[in-house]
Amino acid sequence: MRPVAGRATVSRVLIVAAIGGNALLRRGEPLTHAAQQRNLETACDALAPLAHEHRLVLTHGNGPQVGLLALEDEKGGGFPLDVLDAETEGMIGYLLDRELRSRLPGQEVATLLTQVRVSPGDPAFGAPSKPVGPVYTASEAERAHRKHGWTLAPDGTGYRRVVPSPQPLEILGLAGVELLVERGFVVICGGGGGIPVMPDSDGVLRGVEAVIDKDLLAALLAERLGADLLLLLTDVNGAVRDWGTPEARPIKTTTPGRLRRLDFAAGSMGPKVEAACRFVERTGGEAVIGPLAEAATLPERGGTRVIPARRASRRPGREPAPSRPRSRH
Repeated sequence: MRPVAGRATVSRVLIVAAIGGNALLRRGEPLTHAAQQRNLETACDALAPLAHEHRLVLTHGNGPQVGLLALEDEKGGGFPLDVLDAETEGMIGYLLDRELRSRLPGQEVATLLTQVRVSPGDPAFGAPSKPVGPVYTASEAERAHRKHGWTLAPDGTGYRRVVPSPQPLEILGLAGVELLVERGFVVICGGGGGIPVMPDSDGVLRGVEAVIDKDLLAALLAERLGADLLLLLTDVNGAVRDWGTPEARPIKTTTPGRLRRLDFAAGSMGPKVEAACRFVERTGGEAVIGPLAEAATLPERGGTRVIPARRASRRPGREPAPSRPRSRH
């Protein structure tokens, strides 16, 4: 891929974009550096034009990677999940940083480790739900449970380890992100949902055995930065109503209220829909759920666009309210 010509322009539009951990490791692919590198190059080909035209803050998932590190660490020092979260944030951030620099001559890029405060009373600690690591067969899942005490849950035709996924409450070091954005940097931060921390009884920050959902962190980041647009980039064209049925059809333009009447799969589209709804409800901005391959054109068209209800009421031919809550994709 040829570099995007010229120096990136700093426009009025600030975009926070979130890409999934499967941008580096896709289902069924070997957990190797070569596979990650190949997928990452494709991702950065799609992201570079967006970074060239707009101010961009980028975050990413880490589900496959943090699970892989946990497996590799079995014979090592037994590092907790917050440390592995930090490792994946540095690893993926470095790879994204390097590839974007090669495509954006003259554009400054900065990658930051990001700690995120969570609550010790979050109910997620009693109900692990975030999938990490590879897919296991039923027998492999049983062995992993006996050996490590992990919680495993169905994922497609197999099983994956699930860990607590608490709500992000506060992004530590946000002022540094703001400063870099003001200086025209492309900023990569909050990778893997950030590193979960909470204060102990003495007020000292401690790491937490959890993985924060990267889409919910992206929504909070976009809100706190005053972003104009939140992009939730995935490997499908957007949210689908009545997914898996003969009546399935894409959702083009909608509102948080309409989306909240539908039901989406917790392990895939659900967090993206919730993140989009939160950002739009809290800021009055726009969110788009769409394919990573079309990242550069999504701000203008494509994907599922989520807009405030007051704007939808002025749009001719707007999408009607859903008839039944059956969408799951």
